[in-house]
Amino acid sequence: MKILFATDGSEASEKAGAFLSRFRLTANDEVAIIHAVSWVPVMSEWEYIYDNLKSIKEDVAPRILEAASNILKPSKARITTLCVDDYPDRAITEKASELHADLIVLGTQGMRGITSRIIGSVTRSVAIRSAKPVLAVQPRGEKVSGPMKIVLATDGSPSSAAIRNVLLSLPFPDDSELIIVSVMPTAYLDIPERFSIEVNDKMKKIVAGIKEKEATEADAVLDDAAQKLHTKFSNIQKILRSGDPPAGILSVADEYNADIIAVGSSGMRGIKGMIGSTARYIINHAACSVLIGKNY
Repeated sequence: MKILFATDGSEASEKAGAFLSRFRLTANDEVAIIHAVSWVPVMSEWEYIYDNLKSIKEDVAPRILEAASNILKPSKARITTLCVDDYPDRAITEKASELHADLIVLGTQGMRGITSRIIGSVTRSVAIRSAKPVLAVQPRGEKVSGPMKIVLATDGSPSSAAIRNVLLSLPFPDDSELIIVSVMPTAYLDIPERFSIEVNDKMKKIVAGIKEKEATEADAVLDDAAQKLHTKFSNIQKILRSGDPPAGILSVADEYNADIIAVGSSGMRGIKGMIGSTARYIINHAACSVLIGKNY
């Protein structure tokens, strides 16, 4: 497996590197560490200051790459480094394609001074536009211990199959736990249940019939995903919920203190690379890391 790990030398990047080191990387795996020196020339009386700033950035770049390499040294993967003079999001997506990377890993540093779940603009841009699977690592304050917990969101769609295939390809630790969740977006979601069951007997039968049909279909989706992933994960749980899918997925991830939410995305119609609304909502609101796989 070839992984492109993007770093800017920040604490978020260092934590992303530490998270990546938890994977069972072998000598057959390669991690290419990339750092982009973003530079916009400015013509003004302060031009000499900007030139000096660019020189400083270029001098610091090798140290940033070395620090990231040191974090990954305990792993058995082959490590290479590269520095690119370009906007970070463009450099990351283009290099991932050029190197035929199987996965992009980067931190989710948000707005400076805001301790929230807001992810940074570079991470958002890469996650939205990259055709490659993206693991956006959310830094955690507490020390990580115990098995890695992955929440897989599935609805039986081609995009769910895409993220399932990504999970099969990644070198997760042997003791990793997989929680497969399917959240049913019920056909009567816009009718509050406390009203629908009071309308009349006909409505009660309709609602009951819909619920039964949806539950049967969702159970089949869960069973299918578990069957296809049992060779990769020995510890699998299946969870069925109803309601709003993004909210339900996030709720399960919080309940299980998940390390990763894995979600597929079919993208927006006609725009290659763009992620769909569910994946976009999750990456913007998840308290844990998010793995996005796209289907084309």
